[in-house]
Amino acid sequence: MNLPFNIARRYLFAKKSTNAINIISLISATGMCFGTFALVLILSVFNGFEDLVVSLYSTFNPDIKVEAVEGKVFIPDAQKLQTIKELEGVQGVSMVLEDFALLRYNEKYTHCRMKGVDEDFVNSTGIADTAMIRGEFILKDETRNNVVVGFGIDRALQIDIYNDFETLDVYFPKRKGKISSNPENAFKRKALHPVGTFSIQEEFDREYVFVPLDMMQEMLDYDKKEISNLEIGLKKDADNDYVKNSIEKILGADFKVKDRYEQDENLYKVMQTEKFVVFLVLLLILIVASFNIIGSLSMLVIEKTKDISVLKSLGAENSLIKKIFLYEGFMLSFLGGLIGMFLAFVVCFVQQKFKVIPLYGDSLLIDAYPVKMELGDFLLTLVTIILITLAASYLPAKRAAEQKEILREAA
Repeated sequence: MNLPFNIARRYLFAKKSTNAINIISLISATGMCFGTFALVLILSVFNGFEDLVVSLYSTFNPDIKVEAVEGKVFIPDAQKLQTIKELEGVQGVSMVLEDFALLRYNEKYTHCRMKGVDEDFVNSTGIADTAMIRGEFILKDETRNNVVVGFGIDRALQIDIYNDFETLDVYFPKRKGKISSNPENAFKRKALHPVGTFSIQEEFDREYVFVPLDMMQEMLDYDKKEISNLEIGLKKDADNDYVKNSIEKILGADFKVKDRYEQDENLYKVMQTEKFVVFLVLLLILIVASFNIIGSLSMLVIEKTKDISVLKSLGAENSLIKKIFLYEGFMLSFLGGLIGMFLAFVVCFVQQKFKVIPLYGDSLLIDAYPVKMELGDFLLTLVTIILITLAASYLPAKRAAEQKEILREAA
């Protein structure tokens, strides 16, 4: 039998002679309950938004991206490229050339980041299946070159993809040529047919358009083999670290090999920093709530002075008395923490299933706050509660253990 625990449990549920102790104890448990509830709930919402951002970026960004350490473009080695394609876990390898361009449609102008892709691009990404909102992702047919634009560019230029008579004119600065007094002579123009519109998120929708790789190489006066990067798609069961390390060994130190996290490292760092700051703010709330535990236990120690004296006279050691009040504080806050975690679980589960809390906005891709519960958040919250409780309960428990010496001095 655990004597300190049983005595603490009796003190917790027994009616106190002073009603203020009951009120403070209830406030302590309630404070820990709502603090824990808010901590788990907000961490789950951050997890939901993080998953949403990752899913949006994964539609556009490849699993692995290869760039040259020096220079804007490079010519991939055919043998090394074939070795990469044969790696276990690799689904497809796409050659890409990116550069800035000016667009004109029906006397409207806008700038863009043009992305020339080869035929393997669709196989290595999911953009054709998940991001197209109008038309199809078909960049080449037998008679003409096509273009697929982001929704932001579509809206800015008011493009009608079903009008075969209106073309989208693309202007690139000439890399080679003499200086001319006529500004138009400084650009190369190409007429393309818009056949589709994609929508991923505003950052990509208002900036990117897709064109055939060979057409873009021709417009930029590049060699037919020159590209700006390789985009590699992986299978669902692929070992990302293994594939990334293998590609680094194959290509050597002249190339940078980036996974999804490294391609948008700053974004993910900001998200993790925001989550950490929110955790610290809510941790401060839990610490403030724990002050009530100190007050509640201190008043309980005063009320149980006679009980402590009796236990001491029966041979109870200081460690036993200390454990009683440590258990008391632990149960007081732990009970509130468990109730808070349970409530957070219920709210998150209901939000996931029924989306009862909407997220308002015309251009948003989701209609409700995303939440994702992770076991690590619950365990972290649990450990936090335990540490805060032990710290808050230690001083009153220590005073209770020294109570006998105080009585002797009074005698």
